Amino acid sequence: MSGSVARSGAHRAPEVEESLDELAELAASAGAEISERLTQSRSAPEAATLVGRGKVEELAAAAKGSAADVVIFDHDLTPTQQRNLEKAIGCKVIDRTQLILDIFASRARTREGRLQVELAQLNYLLPRLAGHGVEMSRLGGGIGTRGPGETKLETDRRRIARRIKKIEDDLEGVRAGRALHRHRRSAVPLATLALAGYTNAGKSTLFNRLTKAAVLTDARMFATLDPTVRPLVLPSRRRVLMSDTVGFIRNLPTTLVKAFRATLEEVTEAALVLHVVDVSSPGAEERTTHVLKVLAEIGAAAIPQILVINKMDRLPAGEADAETVKRRLLSESGGHADTRAVTISALTGDGVDRLLAAIDEVLPLDPLVRARFRLPAGDGAAIALLHEFGRVLDTQFSGEVCEIEAEIPESLSRRLKGWT
Repeated sequence: MSGSVARSGAHRAPEVEESLDELAELAASAGAEISERLTQSRSAPEAATLVGRGKVEELAAAAKGSAADVVIFDHDLTPTQQRNLEKAIGCKVIDRTQLILDIFASRARTREGRLQVELAQLNYLLPRLAGHGVEMSRLGGGIGTRGPGETKLETDRRRIARRIKKIEDDLEGVRAGRALHRHRRSAVPLATLALAGYTNAGKSTLFNRLTKAAVLTDARMFATLDPTVRPLVLPSRRRVLMSDTVGFIRNLPTTLVKAFRATLEEVTEAALVLHVVDVSSPGAEERTTHVLKVLAEIGAAAIPQILVINKMDRLPAGEADAETVKRRLLSESGGHADTRAVTISALTGDGVDRLLAAIDEVLPLDPLVRARFRLPAGDGAAIALLHEFGRVLDTQFSGEVCEIEAEIPESLSRRLKGWT
């Protein structure tokens, strides 16, 4: 499939080019081959076609000349604008939101992911039903379908509204299930770390490096959508859970943000957020700003963060200082200047030890304490907890009593307080 990408709006040239570059990357991720790029600057959008008659004629000629199958706009289109543009250009026209939805639909693997994408797609489709051909306006009647005089359009809207309600109910069940799992996890002293960052920043590569998981890593945008949680043992022997979440992107459709609420809650419930930044990207500063903005929007701004400056192996040696890079990334983003920063290469593993040590220092939950316990020798569950979640320093048996000295998380110490 080949396509043209178009941008309309009054923006500074570098921002326009960066946004078009990202749109082209999204299109390539969806399997399209870009044949041409066009831009337009207007003081205000044209109501009927967004871009105006002259630009529409130019687009039609470009699409015909390159035999394009689809024209992609880097701007949200109203249903009317989309219909008018398709009629005038003579091929399929989609906007940035629809392109992202198509990519998400092809990448979702779990039932939850598929439900989230379908919900976003239906919310996007609902206002666009009108005008999709005469079949949408046929009259008819029938038992259990539509009454006399009711149009097929109205029936379709009702059917989609029912499906949206059903998916929302199912996702509420997923949300309740996640809350239950989090509650069960909180009964055991395990903090959760959430990987967050712009799409294609290297989160899944880092996730695999730290947890020895086998999450798909791919240069395409949104290669992984479904969240994955794996255990991780820190240098202090504390055990934590690490969650790999969906990547962020500029102008992420609000329908997707709402649909992926259950997934994003993994970030809002985390004890520590690892904000992964691809420092080799030309737009690293802007992408950092955008991720911080999204974290604030979902209520995660107050959660402690570590700025994980990834892909340092692609920078010259003189530019690899963590504090210097951090100041550059956070200078215009509104991020906290005291945020801990660590430079790494998730691909080569360089700096991962420093990252693990930083997590141990910054993690606000469960500081390590040294304690001595007198446990019944037959209490295998309590003894196993000390060995599993702490570092046992000394063990002595005296009759029916087992004395254990260990370095353990404070929450576990409180849990076993009756045996100290």
